[in-house]
Amino acid sequence: MSSSKPSLTSFSELPEKDDHLKEQTTDSRLAYDGLFLKVFSDEVQLPNQKLVNREYIKHPGAVAIVPLFEDNSVLMERQFRYPLHKAILEIPAGKLEFGEDPLLCAKRELKEETGFEASEWIFLGKIHPVISYSTEFIDIYLAKGLVQGPAKLDEEEFLDVFRATIPEISELIKKGLITDVKTIISHYWLKDYLSAH
Repeated sequence: MSSSKPSLTSFSELPEKDDHLKEQTTDSRLAYDGLFLKVFSDEVQLPNQKLVNREYIKHPGAVAIVPLFEDNSVLMERQFRYPLHKAILEIPAGKLEFGEDPLLCAKRELKEETGFEASEWIFLGKIHPVISYSTEFIDIYLAKGLVQGPAKLDEEEFLDVFRATIPEISELIKKGLITDVKTIISHYWLKDYLSAH
Protein backbone atom coordinates (compact mmCIF):
# COMPACT_ATOMS: atom_id res chain seq x y z
CA MET A 1 0.00 0.00 0.00
CA SER A 2 1.33 3.42 -0.97
CA SER A 3 1.93 5.82 1.93
CA SER A 4 2.26 8.99 -0.13
CA LYS A 5 -0.46 11.60 0.22
CA PRO A 6 -2.45 12.43 -2.92
CA SER A 7 -2.17 16.03 -4.03
CA LEU A 8 -5.42 17.85 -3.38
CA THR A 9 -6.48 20.29 -6.07
CA SER A 10 -9.59 21.84 -7.56
CA PHE A 11 -11.39 20.33 -10.54
CA SER A 12 -10.26 23.18 -12.81
CA GLU A 13 -6.63 22.42 -11.97
CA LEU A 14 -6.77 18.75 -12.94
CA PRO A 15 -4.59 17.77 -15.91
CA GLU A 16 -6.50 17.62 -19.20
CA LYS A 17 -5.33 14.07 -19.88
CA ASP A 18 -5.71 11.08 -17.56
CA ASP A 19 -2.92 8.90 -19.01
CA HIS A 20 -1.16 8.77 -15.62
CA LEU A 21 -4.20 6.91 -14.19
CA LYS A 22 -4.85 4.39 -16.96
CA GLU A 23 -4.61 0.65 -16.51
CA GLN A 24 -3.53 -1.38 -19.53
CA THR A 25 -5.02 -4.81 -20.25
CA THR A 26 -2.35 -7.47 -20.69
CA ASP A 27 -4.65 -10.51 -20.75
CA SER A 28 -8.43 -11.02 -20.78
CA ARG A 29 -10.41 -14.18 -20.07
CA LEU A 30 -14.16 -14.80 -20.27
CA ALA A 31 -14.87 -16.43 -16.90
CA TYR A 32 -18.65 -16.79 -17.27
CA ASP A 33 -20.93 -16.45 -20.29
CA GLY A 34 -24.53 -16.02 -19.10
CA LEU A 35 -27.79 -15.23 -20.85
CA PHE A 36 -27.04 -11.49 -20.83
CA LEU A 37 -24.18 -11.04 -18.34
CA LYS A 38 -20.60 -11.87 -19.23
CA VAL A 39 -17.99 -11.99 -16.46
CA PHE A 40 -14.38 -11.25 -17.40
CA SER A 41 -11.18 -11.81 -15.46
CA ASP A 42 -8.43 -9.54 -16.79
CA GLU A 43 -4.79 -9.06 -15.95
CA VAL A 44 -3.89 -5.37 -16.07
CA GLN A 45 -0.78 -3.30 -15.68
CA LEU A 46 -1.07 -0.38 -13.28
CA PRO A 47 0.55 3.02 -13.87
CA ASN A 48 3.40 1.89 -11.57
CA GLN A 49 3.93 -1.19 -13.83
CA LYS A 50 2.61 -3.70 -11.27
CA LEU A 51 0.29 -6.46 -12.53
CA VAL A 52 -3.08 -7.04 -10.85
CA ASN A 53 -6.33 -8.86 -11.59
CA ARG A 54 -9.61 -7.10 -12.41
CA GLU A 55 -12.93 -8.94 -12.53
CA TYR A 56 -15.92 -7.20 -14.08
CA ILE A 57 -19.30 -7.78 -15.68
CA LYS A 58 -19.94 -6.75 -19.27
CA HIS A 59 -23.52 -5.48 -19.40
CA PRO A 60 -25.48 -4.31 -22.49
CA GLY A 61 -26.82 -1.25 -20.66
CA ALA A 62 -30.32 -0.28 -19.60
CA VAL A 63 -32.92 2.45 -19.60
CA ALA A 64 -35.08 3.90 -16.84
CA ILE A 65 -38.21 5.97 -17.26
CA VAL A 66 -39.77 8.67 -15.06
CA PRO A 67 -43.43 8.61 -16.21
CA LEU A 68 -44.86 11.96 -15.09
CA PHE A 69 -48.60 12.63 -14.89
CA GLU A 70 -50.08 16.11 -15.40
CA ASP A 71 -50.45 16.56 -11.63
CA ASN A 72 -46.68 15.86 -11.25
CA SER A 73 -47.22 12.47 -9.65
CA VAL A 74 -45.00 9.65 -10.88
CA LEU A 75 -45.90 6.18 -12.14
CA MET A 76 -43.88 3.63 -10.18
CA GLU A 77 -43.57 -0.12 -9.75
CA ARG A 78 -43.08 -2.65 -6.98
CA GLN A 79 -41.18 -5.69 -8.23
CA PHE A 80 -39.49 -8.66 -6.57
CA ARG A 81 -35.74 -8.53 -7.13
CA TYR A 82 -34.25 -11.96 -6.65
CA PRO A 83 -30.65 -10.98 -5.66
CA LEU A 84 -32.07 -9.02 -2.69
CA HIS A 85 -34.93 -11.49 -2.04
CA LYS A 86 -37.43 -8.70 -1.58
CA ALA A 87 -39.84 -6.49 -3.49
CA ILE A 88 -38.32 -3.13 -4.46
CA LEU A 89 -40.04 0.19 -5.17
CA GLU A 90 -38.66 1.65 -8.39
CA ILE A 91 -39.38 3.45 -11.63
CA PRO A 92 -39.96 1.42 -14.82
CA ALA A 93 -36.76 0.18 -16.42
CA GLY A 94 -35.33 -2.49 -18.66
CA LYS A 95 -32.13 -3.73 -20.21
CA LEU A 96 -31.05 -2.99 -23.75
CA GLU A 97 -30.56 -5.61 -26.38
CA PHE A 98 -27.00 -5.28 -27.70
CA GLY A 99 -26.95 -2.37 -30.15
CA GLU A 100 -30.53 -1.27 -29.40
CA ASP A 101 -31.49 2.42 -29.46
CA PRO A 102 -32.08 3.46 -25.81
CA LEU A 103 -35.10 5.67 -26.52
CA LEU A 104 -36.86 2.89 -28.46
CA CYS A 105 -36.09 0.54 -25.59
CA ALA A 106 -37.55 3.04 -23.08
CA LYS A 107 -40.77 3.35 -25.08
CA ARG A 108 -41.08 -0.43 -25.35
CA GLU A 109 -40.39 -1.05 -21.66
CA LEU A 110 -42.90 1.57 -20.47
CA LYS A 111 -45.62 0.09 -22.70
CA GLU A 112 -44.87 -3.53 -21.84
CA GLU A 113 -44.54 -3.06 -18.07
CA THR A 114 -47.26 -0.49 -17.37
CA GLY A 115 -49.47 -0.21 -20.45
CA PHE A 116 -48.71 3.51 -20.68
CA GLU A 117 -47.43 5.38 -23.72
CA ALA A 118 -46.07 8.93 -23.73
CA SER A 119 -46.30 11.71 -26.28
CA GLU A 120 -43.17 13.54 -25.05
CA TRP A 121 -39.78 12.08 -24.16
CA ILE A 122 -36.95 14.07 -22.56
CA PHE A 123 -33.46 12.68 -21.90
CA LEU A 124 -32.48 13.45 -18.29
CA GLY A 125 -29.03 11.88 -18.19
CA LYS A 126 -26.79 8.81 -18.02
CA ILE A 127 -25.51 7.02 -14.94
CA HIS A 128 -23.05 4.20 -14.31
CA PRO A 129 -24.54 2.54 -11.21
CA VAL A 130 -21.74 0.10 -10.35
CA ILE A 131 -18.50 1.46 -11.79
CA SER A 132 -16.24 -0.79 -9.71
CA TYR A 133 -17.31 -4.07 -11.33
CA SER A 134 -19.65 -3.49 -14.27
CA THR A 135 -19.82 -1.70 -17.61
CA GLU A 136 -23.54 -1.10 -17.07
CA PHE A 137 -24.95 2.32 -17.90
CA ILE A 138 -28.53 3.52 -17.54
CA ASP A 139 -30.02 6.21 -19.78
CA ILE A 140 -32.83 7.96 -17.92
CA TYR A 141 -35.81 9.52 -19.69
CA LEU A 142 -38.70 11.67 -18.56
CA ALA A 143 -41.98 10.55 -20.17
CA LYS A 144 -44.86 13.05 -20.35
CA GLY A 145 -48.31 13.05 -21.95
CA LEU A 146 -49.19 9.64 -20.58
CA VAL A 147 -52.01 7.58 -22.06
CA GLN A 148 -52.92 4.21 -20.57
CA GLY A 149 -53.46 1.03 -22.53
CA PRO A 150 -52.98 -2.70 -21.87
CA ALA A 151 -49.66 -3.88 -20.44
CA LYS A 152 -47.74 -6.75 -22.08
CA LEU A 153 -45.61 -8.23 -19.32
CA ASP A 154 -43.13 -10.99 -20.09
CA GLU A 155 -44.12 -14.41 -18.74
CA GLU A 156 -41.42 -14.07 -16.07
CA GLU A 157 -42.49 -10.57 -14.91
CA PHE A 158 -44.80 -9.86 -11.98
CA LEU A 159 -45.21 -6.36 -10.60
CA ASP A 160 -47.53 -3.81 -8.99
CA VAL A 161 -47.99 -0.39 -10.62
CA PHE A 162 -48.87 2.67 -8.52
CA ARG A 163 -48.77 6.47 -8.45
CA ALA A 164 -46.73 8.47 -5.96
CA THR A 165 -46.36 12.21 -5.42
CA ILE A 166 -42.94 13.81 -5.33
CA PRO A 167 -43.17 14.49 -1.55
CA GLU A 168 -44.19 10.84 -1.01
CA ILE A 169 -41.17 9.63 -2.99
CA SER A 170 -38.87 11.94 -1.01
CA GLU A 171 -40.25 10.50 2.23
CA LEU A 172 -39.87 6.91 1.03
CA ILE A 173 -36.23 7.64 0.18
CA LYS A 174 -35.59 9.24 3.58
CA LYS A 175 -37.15 6.25 5.35
CA GLY A 176 -35.00 3.79 3.37
CA LEU A 177 -38.04 2.27 1.67
CA ILE A 178 -36.69 3.30 -1.74
CA THR A 179 -33.08 2.20 -2.07
CA ASP A 180 -32.83 1.65 -5.82
CA VAL A 181 -30.10 3.97 -7.12
CA LYS A 182 -31.65 4.74 -10.52
CA THR A 183 -34.92 5.71 -8.83
CA ILE A 184 -33.24 7.93 -6.24
CA ILE A 185 -31.08 9.75 -8.80
CA SER A 186 -34.01 10.13 -11.19
CA HIS A 187 -36.13 11.60 -8.40
CA TYR A 188 -33.63 14.39 -7.76
CA TRP A 189 -33.12 15.00 -11.48
CA LEU A 190 -36.91 15.26 -11.83
CA LYS A 191 -37.05 17.85 -9.05
CA ASP A 192 -34.31 19.86 -10.78
CA TYR A 193 -36.16 19.63 -14.10
CA LEU A 194 -39.46 20.77 -12.59
CA SER A 195 -37.81 23.70 -10.77
CA ALA A 196 -36.38 24.91 -14.10
CA HIS A 197 -39.58 24.49 -16.16
